[in-house]
Amino acid sequence: MIWLGERQGFLTDWVTQRWVQITGRRCLLSETLWLDGPIGNTREIGKDFFLDYASTRNLQIVQTGTRGLVEDLTRLSGRNCDFSLIAEPVRNFYECTSAYSLDAWSQWHGLFRPFGHALAILFSRRLQQLNIPLSPLDSAYGMTSDVIQMRDPHSGTLVQTAWVRQLKATRNVLYAGSYSICNIPGHPTPCIKVVFPLPNGNAIVIMHPRVLDDGSLILTSAGRSFGDPGFYFTVHAHDGTIWARYLAAMKETIHVYPAEPAVTRADHVLRLWGKEFLRLHYRMQSIDMKAGHHAPVEAAVTPPSI
Repeated sequence: MIWLGERQGFLTDWVTQRWVQITGRRCLLSETLWLDGPIGNTREIGKDFFLDYASTRNLQIVQTGTRGLVEDLTRLSGRNCDFSLIAEPVRNFYECTSAYSLDAWSQWHGLFRPFGHALAILFSRRLQQLNIPLSPLDSAYGMTSDVIQMRDPHSGTLVQTAWVRQLKATRNVLYAGSYSICNIPGHPTPCIKVVFPLPNGNAIVIMHPRVLDDGSLILTSAGRSFGDPGFYFTVHAHDGTIWARYLAAMKETIHVYPAEPAVTRADHVLRLWGKEFLRLHYRMQSIDMKAGHHAPVEAAVTPPSI
């Protein structure tokens, strides 16, 4: 890998950033706050990124007690979408994520498999970010699931929640991303925003939520153009300017649903140019039930009173 210096980083990252700037849209961050998020350094992201991020911004780090990716899932309610109807196990998982263990299986499809290997060699292993398993055996030994809340030390207000997942077999970081609820101008309902820090910018996935009749949850990151839910690459300048590239060809769907007792499952499908290239399946199990403590699920994951 060719190193260009601390500011520019590695050549492969520099080329990717120039592609975003040339093909993307130039914006002022102050006018597109829904594209704001943690920015990575030019060397490595890794499992400790958000601990360092919170420390440099004087944010309180919370890693004890029950912590969820979303404090209140009903905040996603909007036009024709009532999240009070969501199945309780699905809501428990999102609001009490730290009370669950996580297992995953992956399947790459057809000609896209070399793309996964190229992504790992050029970016993922070096950056320790987005190390999607290349085979089911990569995740056979399980993964860690660390939920890190970052709060304002004075008001206690939740600023961001990070979810860091690391494969136990390889110790590669599967995902290191921050979760929040955002509103896109002109979009009828709030969305879930996931930000993955990358050198001098980030990758942002904005997912439109929908509750099905059976109480399960569908998250869809798909749209036609800039300003829709979907997948964005951003590059940040130091003067508040960003360049954002919307990838209309990249679409994904996550279906989260109750399964066995104390188990919630998710099917995650990613498509490129309309072709499915990767399918992930997740099993999220209550830690207390997995350990053999047969208390009711509600009691096992309910946050303590404040």
